[in-house]
Amino acid sequence: MVAMTRRFSPRHSALFALAVCAGLAACSRPIISPIAPPPYRDEAPAGYEATWRAIVRTLAGENIPLRVVAKDSGVISSDDFISPIGVYADCGRMGEAQLEGEALVAFTLFVQPGRDGATLIQVNSKMTTHAYRRGGSGSLKTDRVFQCVSTGRWEANLLDSIRRLVKE
Repeated sequence: MVAMTRRFSPRHSALFALAVCAGLAACSRPIISPIAPPPYRDEAPAGYEATWRAIVRTLAGENIPLRVVAKDSGVISSDDFISPIGVYADCGRMGEAQLEGEALVAFTLFVQPGRDGATLIQVNSKMTTHAYRRGGSGSLKTDRVFQCVSTGRWEANLLDSIRRLVKE
């Protein structure tokens, strides 16, 4: 007995693939990521040495785990640490609900002497979800990782602390 096979035309195959994609898209919720802000830049009203000491004291006071501290090149890099989503990290929305949970956060500071005795500081951030949930309900999930962006709070608090310490 000869098996009968029917070959679909390329048009039918394309329509079938489109129908499958449309069906899958209808079942999923769109992930809306926040727009990444530029690196945080500011200056401290003190010389490089005083500002450097203030930065190190502030990071130690906040118990931030440090990976690199290179005074000659003006670089301080933190290890990843966990922060609640919404405090330092904005991880976007899933549909209409905000993502909540925990984010892995890491910062890199670039410090260099500026004009008139001031010190320039740039803070770059890298953030991803560690455990998330959609809105305020349900248990935390770790099955997917979403990119997050800085809310700017950590950077602003850091510079406020540095300014306070350099005045002492």
